Amino acid sequence: MKVTICGAGRTGHLNAVLFKQNAAIEVSVLTTSTAVAERWASGDDLWQAETRDGRILSARPDHVGTDPSQMLDNADMVVITQPAQARSVLLHRIAAHLPPDKSVYVGAIPGFCGFDWLAAKALSGRDNVVIWGMKDVPHIAFDLIAGQHVRMGGAKAELFVALHRRESAASGAALVAMLNRLYEAPVTLLRDYLEITLTPGNALMHPAVLYALIGPGAPWEKRPFDEPLCWWSDCPQAGAELLEACDAENQAIRRASEARLGIDLSSVKPLQQELIEAYGDQIQDDRTMYTLLRTNRAYAGIRAPLVPNPHGPGLVIDRGSRAFHEDIAFGQALLVTMAERLDVAVPAIAKTYSWARDYHGQLAAGTPDYVPADWPEAA
Repeated sequence: MKVTICGAGRTGHLNAVLFKQNAAIEVSVLTTSTAVAERWASGDDLWQAETRDGRILSARPDHVGTDPSQMLDNADMVVITQPAQARSVLLHRIAAHLPPDKSVYVGAIPGFCGFDWLAAKALSGRDNVVIWGMKDVPHIAFDLIAGQHVRMGGAKAELFVALHRRESAASGAALVAMLNRLYEAPVTLLRDYLEITLTPGNALMHPAVLYALIGPGAPWEKRPFDEPLCWWSDCPQAGAELLEACDAENQAIRRASEARLGIDLSSVKPLQQELIEAYGDQIQDDRTMYTLLRTNRAYAGIRAPLVPNPHGPGLVIDRGSRAFHEDIAFGQALLVTMAERLDVAVPAIAKTYSWARDYHGQLAAGTPDYVPADWPEAA
């Protein structure tokens, strides 16, 4: 089986190393980094992943390059790891280079932000493409040295995937079989892609913490940070409480979707329950959202996106972070759109979304252009 990974960032690098632990898997990595491609081409360097217990997993991808025609040649599966804001350009770039004479499974890890709708629009006319997404990343990955080394955090106990509504049951069975060759954790096929779209994750989590750190009345609203801090082990109480409010609104969107579409989305559980089921005994204290976030060993060491203050000492939030350009401009924007169309009030989500757009000043505005204009009526 040949797998092409699109993206040599943290998730792409880690997946390349993990997939190559199976000698029967051929792995190509399509990257936009000429430095990463040239480093791979220059010799026999191994890509490494450091596990939480200090073990080093090593592997060399079979191909690393910037040319999609070469990296996608004869691919059976395409795994897209780029952030949501980069996926439209990527899909249009690779469309003409996907093998035309067999089923090609094109999916995103993670598959949030309406990837099924985006891929269906971008790959229109490619009937041999099977569109899928994974509910979340199989492993936390951080501290990347591009093309060399990455650290691996907590692993999910079970992986969940979904297909675009147009796909067949046979394609679902084939997808699960392929992914079970790539991952140690068992893979379960969900019934509807909305189970991924509405899964509580970064689109709720990062904006809530940002607002509690630097939003109106927050401790660092008007002053820089003195030192680095972690997203979760340093999460303030106010961030956890705002996150709970946003999560409750996401559940309201879920219930309204179920009622309007006549489907079962019960797998979309409240965030606290999702995290407990995903990380289990890696969490030391799961009594509240606050204690759970601060004591989840899978999240330990994951730093908030801070950069040197350009106007003086200290550190400030990085406006180039995926927390803004993916989680807010696409993730939150999609939730706000869905809520509006379903007539669901989401004051906490809307508050963080509006504040973040004003704070950043240059985020894409409004509904992502790939959301079907007739959703949910024609779903």
